[in-house]
Amino acid sequence: MVKIRLTRMGKRGQPFYRIIVLDSRKARDGAYIESLGYYNPLKKPYELSVNSERVLYWLEKGAQPTGTVRSLLSKNGIMKKLHERKYAKTEE
Repeated sequence: MVKIRLTRMGKRGQPFYRIIVLDSRKARDGAYIESLGYYNPLKKPYELSVNSERVLYWLEKGAQPTGTVRSLLSKNGIMKKLHERKYAKTEE
């Protein structure tokens, strides 16, 4: 199964995360398929940058986001776009 998750970067006490796509059997900081953006929780307000088109591509292909990534994508409006893409096709 393919997952969209966070991988930790940065030094001790200063976390910085990349949003990546990887096989769920791989380690958290192991080799990944594609990097989709980053998340910096230390900035106030937090800093989030994602390539929304690539995220939507992977979600449509069946990749499952982890809970944290799902909430970040929801706050950024990407999960709403996915919902609109999915259900706009069935109504036509």
